[in-house]
Amino acid sequence: MKFYIVIPAHNEEKFIHKTLDSLVKQTLLPAKIVVVDDHSTDATSAIVTQFTTQYPFITLVKIASSEAHLPGSKVINAFYKGFDSLDANYDVICKFDADLIFPENYLEKVAELFKNNPKCGMAGGFCTIEKNGKWILETLTDKFHIRGALKTYRKKCFQDIGKLKIAMGWDTVDELLAQYHGWEVCAKENLEVKHLKPTGKTYNKQARYKQGEAFYKLRYGFWITCIASLKLAILKKKPFLLIDYLKGYFLAKNNQMPYLVTEVEGVFIRKLRLQKIKNKIFFR
Repeated sequence: MKFYIVIPAHNEEKFIHKTLDSLVKQTLLPAKIVVVDDHSTDATSAIVTQFTTQYPFITLVKIASSEAHLPGSKVINAFYKGFDSLDANYDVICKFDADLIFPENYLEKVAELFKNNPKCGMAGGFCTIEKNGKWILETLTDKFHIRGALKTYRKKCFQDIGKLKIAMGWDTVDELLAQYHGWEVCAKENLEVKHLKPTGKTYNKQARYKQGEAFYKLRYGFWITCIASLKLAILKKKPFLLIDYLKGYFLAKNNQMPYLVTEVEGVFIRKLRLQKIKNKIFFR
């Protein structure tokens, strides 16, 4: 299978070398890698350039957007700058973060997931973070979710979901819409990737309300938003975030912000979420 990889990057000089080094050592080499340097003020571009001179399948795209770190929109805008520089001759498109170390057989194992299951529309492993000298699972989501840091899409699924949404919540709505279109999300246990910079570390204060806004735009409704907000606040070990998420939800509702999904898709999403909640309560 032909893998194309897009890596948005902003001031990643501490990590980008390790990420690219792990990708050029894959047992199944990617056909193309494009790194999008978004307004970096460090040596990110210089490091990537070293790889582009050695590996013809790696390219660098430089853009200059805002320096502010706003979850969702900034990273997906950068992704599209890289995606638009590629041709359409791919089987699988990947959006990877610039602070990951992949095991050498990562792409090979992901390709097997796609080949063994024709209904597998998205596939991937799990992020781990270093704690007290050990690499442990980064438990911000459940075992059925593929983190935004290492998204991998079959081409037809990517097209069916309308590609990626330029908003926070893109890495949830993609999976929900994939299931709406009959695709399966295939998260493989024991396929672990080292995440060098824990999620949320660079979020600014303005971004705290974005999660609740995302829940509104996904048409979750109030009660599912409450449950999702509480769960996420507990996972992040910051209970006060529940208030921020709910405030973000009501700010979006009062301002009548546009939804990310249609009304019909919203009905499907709420039913899917409720079923998962019931399963966790009754089939633990």
